[in-house]
Amino acid sequence: MSPASKAGAQAERSSTGSRKGSSGPKAAADPARVGLHSLAPAPGSRRPRKRLGRGEGSGTGKTSGRGQKGAGARSGAKHRANFEGGQMPIHMRMRKLRGPHMKKSMPFGPFRTRTQAVNIGDLEDRFEAGAEVTLEQLRAHGLGTRKGVPVKVLAKGELNKSLTVHAHAFSASAKARIEGAGGRCEVLEPASGRPA
Repeated sequence: MSPASKAGAQAERSSTGSRKGSSGPKAAADPARVGLHSLAPAPGSRRPRKRLGRGEGSGTGKTSGRGQKGAGARSGAKHRANFEGGQMPIHMRMRKLRGPHMKKSMPFGPFRTRTQAVNIGDLEDRFEAGAEVTLEQLRAHGLGTRKGVPVKVLAKGELNKSLTVHAHAFSASAKARIEGAGGRCEVLEPASGRPA
């Protein structure tokens, strides 16, 4: 083979190699393409560890950033963010919100019981024996006037009349006294759907 033909064959091989390489792995390494080869943390999200006690040239040598003497330089020093120097911390100064039935307890939302009380002593004073005590009758007599709030009958006072009382809830002692006087307790469903 003559030198000219050899040169032509080498040129042809180089041209075909360049065409094949255009669709090879080098072309796949496009910076716009996302893959395992291009994954990296966001800029500024990872910082190098602070190396303490590695000489004065490091900026944190000798006392390792703790300063000279004092409580902060000793072992066991409190470096947490909420440390208040030994005084009672705020999370211990605040009130303790415990118990499901306390007015100040959590949760403050839909699980808190909201009722308005009506005592049997008020029923004794305002209604005649054998009366039908409905929510409308209670409002007409100035009892249970808050709209949308369930009515609960409590046992404060005395009841000697036979009454049929309609309410959303009754205390156990109030129910016993009403039925003991010959009356009846009719439990209504709360309009809001929450239990009384």
